[in-house]
Amino acid sequence: MRTVTVVGASLSGLYAARELRAQGFDGRLVVVGEESHGPYDRPPLSKDFLLGGTPEERLTLTDPGETADLDAEWLLGVRAHGLDARGRAVLPDGGRTVPTDGVVIATGATARRLPGPRLTGVHTLRTLDDARALRAELALGTRRVVVIGGGFIGAETASSCAALGHDVTVVEAAALPLVPQLGPAMAAVCAALHRRGGVRLLTGTGVTELHGTADRNCNGTDNETGNGTRDNTYAAGRGVTGVELSDGRILPADTVIVGIGAVPATGWLAGSPLALHDGVLCDYGCVTALPQVVAVGDVARVGGDRTEHWTSATEQPRVAVRNLLAGRTRDSFRSVPCFWSDQYGSRVQFAGRYREGDAVRVVEGAVEDGAPGADGLLARYERDGRTTAVLSIDRPRPFTRARRTLTSDADDASPVRSAAVR
Repeated sequence: MRTVTVVGASLSGLYAARELRAQGFDGRLVVVGEESHGPYDRPPLSKDFLLGGTPEERLTLTDPGETADLDAEWLLGVRAHGLDARGRAVLPDGGRTVPTDGVVIATGATARRLPGPRLTGVHTLRTLDDARALRAELALGTRRVVVIGGGFIGAETASSCAALGHDVTVVEAAALPLVPQLGPAMAAVCAALHRRGGVRLLTGTGVTELHGTADRNCNGTDNETGNGTRDNTYAAGRGVTGVELSDGRILPADTVIVGIGAVPATGWLAGSPLALHDGVLCDYGCVTALPQVVAVGDVARVGGDRTEHWTSATEQPRVAVRNLLAGRTRDSFRSVPCFWSDQYGSRVQFAGRYREGDAVRVVEGAVEDGAPGADGLLARYERDGRTTAVLSIDRPRPFTRARRTLTSDADDASPVRSAAVR
């Protein structure tokens, strides 16, 4: 291969670029990024950055020395709008064409938005620009904040807003947040963190409408930026004033944060030969229907699973690049899903896969009044006599040991599966 193009200047895109050089690719390397920023770390956006503890320069994932060593052409603030029929060229906006021999798709995902008119004071939190806009608004004074969605982004953002002194309510449509990930017992324990942090949690009710007024004085704009993303501030005139729930209640709100999940960024691949279904379909080696095209990170559905986790974004590129340079699937990606979340002064860590019916045992620490005890806890999930997952709240060292055991068992038990998606 003479040219490889990485589409997406994301965490996974950066790791793919690193792997290309580390694995001996010495040809032309092009990185196309929709945002105007170089690769940056997203997890702090809802936590330390929102709290003002992490300056922007500390979010950057590269330094000038590494950038020089990668010897890549960075096309930032440029959105790809197509992949040619044979996958031999990436088509960025602006009428240009980037001929290429190989493609790494690392375009990630975009935040889901609520339908209806856009109002000032309504935010998502996915990008650095999103976080900038929300942080600026939260600095205006004490606000009534409603967070829609009790997942990790919603919980972390609610925690940060509460720490800043705002009045916070979290609205979750399900009976409990995080049940699909943690199961009902441990989801209830994690939900208690909201109560302990002074945040109201309303469950079992959805949102039907956002209320707004024309009296709010705002200076934002509601237009597409040059790279095709929205700057998350909107035209002066209509500001959010309340959130109407499906049970008829109306919650007063000055700021609304929508944390209802993300959609894989595959729109630019419409019309290509690639199979798309909640992500780019890949085999277990991250290889698509075109052997010269691989996908990694939040946008990739690898072997039937798509995981929006930091670990997947950093681990998949090694296997994907190896297979890309080989021109076929030689190796398969094996990993135990792992994620963490910082909420209300506690660190929640989880590794493995929960399935309905798994038995859950607290093996260290305790649950007190429905919440984690003062010393946290470690819980094991078991199925057919085997530990399949582990949850830790403020027990990082025992969690690390338990996670290593899970990883070892997975490596011993997992078959090598490399049938390509066609």
